[in-house]
Amino acid sequence: MAEAERIIGMPGTPDAARAEQEQPGDDAASQERSGSEVNGEAAAAAGASGTDERGAPAERPRGKRRIAVLFAVAGFAYALDLISKMIVVAKLEHHEPIEIIGDWLRFEAIRNAGAAFGFGEAFTVIFTMIAAAVIVVIARLARKLYSLPWAIALGLLLGGALGNLTDRIFRSPGVFQGAVVDFIAPKNFAVFNLADSAIVCGGILIVLLSFKGLDPDGTVHKD
Repeated sequence: MAEAERIIGMPGTPDAARAEQEQPGDDAASQERSGSEVNGEAAAAAGASGTDERGAPAERPRGKRRIAVLFAVAGFAYALDLISKMIVVAKLEHHEPIEIIGDWLRFEAIRNAGAAFGFGEAFTVIFTMIAAAVIVVIARLARKLYSLPWAIALGLLLGGALGNLTDRIFRSPGVFQGAVVDFIAPKNFAVFNLADSAIVCGGILIVLLSFKGLDPDGTVHKD
């Protein structure tokens, strides 16, 4: 009889008792594994949806890198423009123009009270305010920037705007009325400077990105 009970696992046998004692531990381990799997699935879902476990937006570290690119490009464009103007004022102003490519391109120092390429000399203060507004808008837009091409484009705009705004503020005849230093003089074209070039290149790049449907936050839309 005892042998039959051992074979069929009747309650009260030592084997059955050990099985019952081991079952709670097995259940706890199973529950722990299930909990780990649930947490793993929740983390994966949070990563896919861009939110953390509490439903808050997940941080996008690459946005900080894009902002760093924006300010690096702006700083480079601004420094290049500032240094070139200092050299022009010191070495070229009140001197004969320097021919670079015959009559097709020369360096000639000119003080421009208008906008880029010499337009609108009667609206110096207005252009100064516009440049300041552009800088503010770019700084605010940088918080939502996750696109590298947009970072480069906005960096060029920011550096160019800062370059010409520096002239508006610190050069004669007065604050917010200063004349911008231009020196690049192609044949049959307006004289301009490196800040103007940065602004134009940044504007062209923004137009191209808009045509491609790429937004500053990195999303792509198609009409």
